[in-house]
Amino acid sequence: MPITATSSSSTILNTATTETFNKKFILLVSFVAALGGLLFGYDTAIISGAIPYITSFFHLDEFSLGWAVSVILIGCGVGALFAGVLAEKFGRRFVLIICAVLFAISGIGAGTSSSLMVFIIFRLIGGLGVGAAAMVSPMYIAEIAPTAWRGRLVSLYQLAIVTGILLAYLANYLLANVGDNNWRWMFASQTLPAAFFFIMLWFVPETPRWLVRKGRTESALKILNKTAGRAYSKQALNEISVSFTNEKTSELRTLFSSKYLPFIGIGIFIAAFQQFTGINSVIYYAPLIFKETGVSISSSLLQTVGIGLVCLLATFIAIGLVDKSGRKKLFLVGSVLMAASLLALAACFYYQYFSHYVVLIALLVYVASFSATWGAVAWVYVSEIFPNRIRSLALSVATLSLWIGDFIVTYTFPIMIRKFGTGGAFSIYAILCIIAFTFILIKVPETKDRSLEEIEKSLLRTFEAD
Repeated sequence: MPITATSSSSTILNTATTETFNKKFILLVSFVAALGGLLFGYDTAIISGAIPYITSFFHLDEFSLGWAVSVILIGCGVGALFAGVLAEKFGRRFVLIICAVLFAISGIGAGTSSSLMVFIIFRLIGGLGVGAAAMVSPMYIAEIAPTAWRGRLVSLYQLAIVTGILLAYLANYLLANVGDNNWRWMFASQTLPAAFFFIMLWFVPETPRWLVRKGRTESALKILNKTAGRAYSKQALNEISVSFTNEKTSELRTLFSSKYLPFIGIGIFIAAFQQFTGINSVIYYAPLIFKETGVSISSSLLQTVGIGLVCLLATFIAIGLVDKSGRKKLFLVGSVLMAASLLALAACFYYQYFSHYVVLIALLVYVASFSATWGAVAWVYVSEIFPNRIRSLALSVATLSLWIGDFIVTYTFPIMIRKFGTGGAFSIYAILCIIAFTFILIKVPETKDRSLEEIEKSLLRTFEAD
């Protein structure tokens, strides 16, 4: 059943013109919240350049290497799991401030580690911050952004992620020749963006939807007034308030009730398959993949910077299209393009054809396809699909599934290479892209041009009809 707008109360939220928006305020708060993504990208990607050095320093085999790289994702899962409860109780901004502190502690601790156990502990701490930020940052933006801009503004989070990845790749390349302690400087460098994030968070407010939930309607109204004026704010406040009237709790029994289970199922699938497409096998292990083609470590690090740059540029495509073409179309196109480029990569490694930069080109097409579609759109979709009363906990569950998927991909990639070869690993990811395409085509509804409250009402009607 298609989603239709039937509530006249949503009209002003969908027809407010860009002239009525306080652009400076909206962009400021969205930019600051998106910085959580920059730390996410930086913290997770910095290890890619450090792999050759920590492998030697800690004497790692392929199993312990997979563990050293992927252990951060356990922290991410735990952080995502508890972030929903904390964001519900203390607010979205408070959790983001804690994330900034965890990022800084992780960078300093990992950079000064003298044993693998200490290194792993501080990577776990960093994971707590990454996992929590991955849940709260897009939720913050979705809850404060006007309907007409929500897709683009939440996509800023993915832009920040790939910016963080690119900065991490550049840091790795620039620090590669500073001596035996180069890997220590790589990890310690993340304290600078963490400090900037911490400072900027003191200049943004809490989200109006959280404030309404806590009964602080006057504070919520002030923020909505800043967003798009009095006419918009009064109607928005009324619609937000109505969405909380029927149920007062967001406990787990409510979350997994028959009423909301379809929301949870789609959210889990979108989040998990963003990772099962194999993107982080490339993000984390790109230097090793390039090294397998016969290039030097220095050259592989430089080519990895190219991947980060393409990720960044392709994300602008998602920002430009997500509110025009819609979420579903971008999911479908991305699945096809990623599957095709992964199959091309599989063929290159199967036949050992590494001439004419064909592997680099195929990898660039793959990461560009991901960044322009699934990379950004998945964050948009899971931040907007859940009803107000369960959003915090539901996003925790969806984000937890993302980190579980990320852990599986990251930990198993070196093992898959040993068992099936690099070509075999890429073939498996291509098959998963095809599965994702099929599910999106059949099960996932479009959500563009709808307020969060209208999405809730429309999807409830759809799921009840099914």
